[in-house]
Amino acid sequence: MDTKHAGCIRRWWRLVAVKLAEAMSLLLVACLSCSAATYHLDPMAGSMTNPGTAEQPWSTLEEVASAGKSFIAGDVLLLRPGHHGSPTLRGYNDCEVLIRVENGARATLRNLVFRAASNWRVQGLEISPETAPEFERITLVNLAADAARIVIEDCELYTIRDSSGWTAADWDGKACNGISISGSNNRVSANRLLNVNFGISVTGASNVVERNVIENFSGDGLRGLGDYGVFESNTVKNCYAVNGNHDDGFQSWSVGPGGVGTGVVRGIILRGNRILNYEDPSQPHRGTLQGIGCFDGFFEDWIIENNEILTDHWHGITLSGARNCRIVNNTVVDLNTTSPGPPWIRIGQHKDGTASSGNIIRNNLATDFSVDAGAAVQDHNLEIRDYSAYFQDYAQRDLRLLAGCPAVDAGSAEAAPSTDAMGLPRPLDGDGDGEAAWDVGAHEYLNPTADSDADGMLDIEERQAGTSPVDSADVLRLTLTPDSVGIVRLSWPSVAGRGYALLAQAEVAAGTWTSEEAESWWTGTGEVLTTTVSVIPGASYFRLLLAGP
Repeated sequence: MDTKHAGCIRRWWRLVAVKLAEAMSLLLVACLSCSAATYHLDPMAGSMTNPGTAEQPWSTLEEVASAGKSFIAGDVLLLRPGHHGSPTLRGYNDCEVLIRVENGARATLRNLVFRAASNWRVQGLEISPETAPEFERITLVNLAADAARIVIEDCELYTIRDSSGWTAADWDGKACNGISISGSNNRVSANRLLNVNFGISVTGASNVVERNVIENFSGDGLRGLGDYGVFESNTVKNCYAVNGNHDDGFQSWSVGPGGVGTGVVRGIILRGNRILNYEDPSQPHRGTLQGIGCFDGFFEDWIIENNEILTDHWHGITLSGARNCRIVNNTVVDLNTTSPGPPWIRIGQHKDGTASSGNIIRNNLATDFSVDAGAAVQDHNLEIRDYSAYFQDYAQRDLRLLAGCPAVDAGSAEAAPSTDAMGLPRPLDGDGDGEAAWDVGAHEYLNPTADSDADGMLDIEERQAGTSPVDSADVLRLTLTPDSVGIVRLSWPSVAGRGYALLAQAEVAAGTWTSEEAESWWTGTGEVLTTTVSVIPGASYFRLLLAGP
């Protein structure tokens, strides 16, 4: 047993007992032959005359791309330490081909382009002109209009690592654009962009931009001009005002036959994003950032929910020319008491004078609301000024709700999201009266003594275990499958960072399950965990122990 977890045990979780005699299913394993290969790339020791094996690797990713190598579904390109150049990758793959760094390696690129390409996945690369022999201002990742089903994830992109010495002219003349997506059905996930001009710009349709951090930028953090894009759980922070661009955390506009503002942008989802004008009030070149600024519609069928906007401008969330859009459960606050500001949630007419219509503004916390007559249904919104009465720690920009604040259980269920900005299920019983109700704002209050689904487990305990506090049928389940004689396979869904242990016992008897009996500990990954266990003679039951915060 890993004794370092012993002191973390909070409580026994649900007893999940599986009678071996009742386990009737057999494990069937299908082995599929596959000719996919792993190719090794080594900038220091590789050569394109080699076969690309571990012993005889190819050279850089740029040279592999220039050589026109083709790949099949399941192939892996494994990058060893060193600089891999400025590759332009082509090739329409039937299924995914993976490019990733070798474990523990630092593989760098100046920039990366996908053109006439599909079904590629890129993981863990460091992309910056600072890593190249010569600096060049360039777009760090470019997915061209004919690039589809490309995944860029867990990469680090930056112009330079340390911009503290940059002047305004340096920012204006040197900062690279981060990621440009002109193609469709691509995904950009869990990347960090540092010291860039425009962060992530999307003109193609049906792309997903999720869980990225854009830190220190001098243009717009996010841009979404293509239809049906999803921007979810991104963090955009620290705007540098160094030129005439009116900087936005997120910006959109339409383009039609008559130019800007004569088309329609449809079906954008902005969910669970955090837009923060600045962290340090003394930040050099600090500007006034517009939060979500969409001024040249029309914008149709948008969903804007669970976002946190902390800015120093009037435009917290603004749509100029909107039809059938929902602005629900957002939190919009001012970072200071000076002009411009305080920020509002606003829906107004199109710049050509056409009225907005059919919109909903509901369950929002904001410092101001400015909505044209007839533009939207408005209800269950709260206008706030005294942040100390609402938020757990506004000084540290923690906008989770305080116990008993006016926003708790004060919202409407109609058209409201089923989770909050942190993924907590809605609605919960925030005020402890036995009735679950939606809160107002981006966060749902987690009452430490409430049991919203009346299943006998507190909401906070279910949050710890990864089960839903609003679904009494959702429990932590341990699944048993016979593996071979004397061996069983056990699996269970895990929560990242939680500790788990398995115990075995012949009978279910009170007081016989103790932590000292735990053989091994596993750390949750957010995925299903699986292990094989030798059956103890006479043992009929297994139990899962949960530990952690």
